[in-house]
Amino acid sequence: MSAPAVQERGGPASPARERILVTADRLFYGTGIRAVGVERVITEAGVARMTFFRHFPSKDDLVVAFLARRVGTAQEALARVRAEHPGEPRRVLEHFAAQVSDEAGVAEFRGCEFVNTAAEFYDSTHPVRRVVADHRAWITERLAEALTGLGHPAPRRTAELLLMLRTGFIVASSLEGLTSGDAEFERAWWLLVGDPPDGDAGTSCEPAQAGENSAGG
Repeated sequence: MSAPAVQERGGPASPARERILVTADRLFYGTGIRAVGVERVITEAGVARMTFFRHFPSKDDLVVAFLARRVGTAQEALARVRAEHPGEPRRVLEHFAAQVSDEAGVAEFRGCEFVNTAAEFYDSTHPVRRVVADHRAWITERLAEALTGLGHPAPRRTAELLLMLRTGFIVASSLEGLTSGDAEFERAWWLLVGDPPDGDAGTSCEPAQAGENSAGG
């Protein structure tokens, strides 16, 4: 699957639009989507109501743009890793693992913006949920590509399990404030990959062929 194709409404980029998005990003991530009204975004962004609605005809349009901005940031970060380490698929796996560990250690950490936002939109066909689904599919594809590059016998199924592990660690960290889970997460991550970290070299971690077959991958 290709990267998510998100159509951001509101015309060409402008300083006002960027201020709105930066403000929405801070408020939506720190407080929640439903808890933040359009008027608060307008006030804190310092823009006129007419300007806001010219760029974002509805709050849902703003939420989609907020997530699309985060998608772009994630894709740019991975592009930098690939540019700096061409032909090194392990670096991609390291990037996705380190990303969540780093973010979970920040004082302002509030979990995954995609998971948090999806929880506030129950309709799976809503444009917001489609952005979330496309982004998670993109991560799965990038993980599967990296595993394939390493010669993994079950890349697709393992990529799905890695995303599941990643999501679970983020949610647990945000809900329970895990302060010492990084090492366990990293160990589980690399055991799934089939490349145990130092100190676990004697652990058997052959991927289960049956699991891959049952998943149709």
